[in-house]
Amino acid sequence: MPALRLDGVRVRYGSILGTDGVSFELGVGETMAIVGANGAGKSSTLKAILGMVDYPEGDILLDGKSLKGLKPFEVIRLGVGYSPEGRRVFPALSVRENLKIGAYSRPASEVHESLDRIFTYFPRLRERASQRAGSLSGGEQQMLAIGRALMSRPAIFLLDEPSLGLAPVIVERIGEILLEIQKAEHLSIVLAEQNAVWAFSVAQRAVILELGKVALAGAAAELMEQPQVRRAYLGI
Repeated sequence: MPALRLDGVRVRYGSILGTDGVSFELGVGETMAIVGANGAGKSSTLKAILGMVDYPEGDILLDGKSLKGLKPFEVIRLGVGYSPEGRRVFPALSVRENLKIGAYSRPASEVHESLDRIFTYFPRLRERASQRAGSLSGGEQQMLAIGRALMSRPAIFLLDEPSLGLAPVIVERIGEILLEIQKAEHLSIVLAEQNAVWAFSVAQRAVILELGKVALAGAAAELMEQPQVRRAYLGI
């Protein structure tokens, strides 16, 4: 049984379709990249999984159980973590306080252990634990957003455009950390990205969205070799 399954999901914003029948399966411990241009439906897909937007058609199954009609906090309690586009840290709060917010669904007794775990993955956050989040660099804020989402100990992790606005060296480092976390915790990841080269490098499988529909799907390494993908998304 897949960890996550989307079956014909249609998200509507009034008369506009955000997604038009998106379907895919995410295996346990697998990274799935959702690649596409701005407006292709990547963020809408993640928001549908989390329950942030309604999808009147289709269904989303977590471990075989429908998520339809659930609120975001209910989906998070079922084991889904989310790092939004643009990071959205709380700038006036410290790094430690931001991280603790991510653990609101966990027992208080587990918070200290979770903090140590995140600081192990992101030593820079440990060094800046008392610093205001708004004073961090863009890369550090992205690390904080990822760490905050991981504080809930999710089984499935949704990341929306984590490379946005970051220097290539920082993006590469975040990719290395994601692979390390996935291996250590057997985490299943859905990665929505415009940076196809990077997304394909960290994902095992991928779907390419065009105008809200799945245009192509398959193993990331195989998609990278397709001429139309190389021209349209890899620039080569």
